[in-house]
Amino acid sequence: MPKTKFQGIIFGLLMSYSMAYGMEIYNIAIKEGYLAMNGGFSNLTNQIFLDVAIEASYMGLFVFLFSNLWGNRLGEKFANKHMNPTKDNPYLYRLFRQACTVGIMCPTMSLVASILFNVILAGQSITQLPAIWVGTVLKNFPMAFLWNMYAASPFSHAVFHLIFEHRNKTQDKITEKT
Repeated sequence: MPKTKFQGIIFGLLMSYSMAYGMEIYNIAIKEGYLAMNGGFSNLTNQIFLDVAIEASYMGLFVFLFSNLWGNRLGEKFANKHMNPTKDNPYLYRLFRQACTVGIMCPTMSLVASILFNVILAGQSITQLPAIWVGTVLKNFPMAFLWNMYAASPFSHAVFHLIFEHRNKTQDKITEKT
């Protein structure tokens, strides 16, 4: 896990963009009708992964911003109300904290997406925003939870460890030689 502010920023960017990328694949696939086809998501093509890169590039910034402003803090605060990070199993605590953070970030990002894609870009009435937002949360929460637990978090941790464990081993070897 991150030990410095710089490492925290790198880990946050990895998590933010891996979450944004996965969620954009899911949402664009639904928007383009893949779910309604025979075979559903199994009909995805390579083109969707390229199309997603554009939306994920700016949605990842929103995820990073809002997770740092309140998502991570509120997720941790809620997790600490129900578990003790010093006494409970560290792995179970980490999973519970992730779940709590998803519980904060999914409604947040669903609101951002509802405003951006439905109200601003699609021209739906702002008076419909509460209903649009609730529908977006209902659609996105199961995927956000599962994507975070089984894809984005393991991926981000693996890449983080590759970057910083390799760096630490290299620095240790340099220190040993001096």
